[in-house]
Amino acid sequence: MGAERPRPAAAIHVIDEDSAGQRIDNWLMRELKGWPRSQVYRLLRSGQVRVNSGRRKPDYRLRAGDRVRLPPQAAAGQAESGPAVPRALREQLAAAIIEQTPELIVLDKPAGLAVHGGSGVSFGVIEGLRALYPDDERLELVHRLDRETSGCLLVARRRGFLKALHALFRDNTVEKRYLALVAGRWQRGRDTVDLPLDVRHRAGGERHVVVADSGKPAQTGFRLVEDFGQASLLEVTPHTGRTHQIRVHAQAVGHPLAGDERYGDAVFNEEMAALGLKRLFLHAHALSFTHPVSGEPVALSAPLPPALATVLERLGPARRGPGRREGR
Repeated sequence: MGAERPRPAAAIHVIDEDSAGQRIDNWLMRELKGWPRSQVYRLLRSGQVRVNSGRRKPDYRLRAGDRVRLPPQAAAGQAESGPAVPRALREQLAAAIIEQTPELIVLDKPAGLAVHGGSGVSFGVIEGLRALYPDDERLELVHRLDRETSGCLLVARRRGFLKALHALFRDNTVEKRYLALVAGRWQRGRDTVDLPLDVRHRAGGERHVVVADSGKPAQTGFRLVEDFGQASLLEVTPHTGRTHQIRVHAQAVGHPLAGDERYGDAVFNEEMAALGLKRLFLHAHALSFTHPVSGEPVALSAPLPPALATVLERLGPARRGPGRREGR
């Protein structure tokens, strides 16, 4: 009989400064290339991945000097074979790229596409980009957009640049502007809604956000762009980054978003569907910040998708009377 093949051993990784601050689930997805996200999360839930000999949740932020133990099958790269990222997704993402630099990829994310896999979704933006750019070992999402929302999305190509952009987002020095179509005539002028938001979970595990004193502080700025009578086009600037913040704040002041099946108005949604709206009318149309390395101003924009622009055309001429439209 031949000699017995040695069994693979566990591996210990010591986290360096470059990887510090990263969520452990994202670090594992990068280290265990080709592993299905569901299997990576299974390793965490079962305690097979340990940090400093202890279990950690997926959102644990790694620290310099942490010792991460990978189980033998992970250390040996013995993942269960998962499905490949579909070619159609890779082509869709390639067509959605607005700009590329050595540090950054800027996407006009299509509506209906999750930023990452999970919760019944096999692949999202980040998995698709990693398949599209297999030599980019450090691709990470800088921020997130809801699956139903389209528009500007930043993906970092270097860990140091990712950390610098995260600091800008934490310091609220990145200006994010959205376009949203809401029900009714907006007569609040330039208004900032300041209402705390609390995330609740329904029976099926679905997140549902409500205005509640027990929630976290949340502020959203609204400005009228066009008044269509039955609906208003607003430019929205979130000053905090809470889950579903724009949608819940708009609904709380009596102007729910068009096409919002979770927080919206059913009758208004039917009226907008008759005009061809098949999605949530929320688009991240502009991002601006100071480049963390050069110090130069950066202004990025994504045009309103044709499907949304067509709805505005079908609403008819915007009303331009006094007090019905603010300057851009």
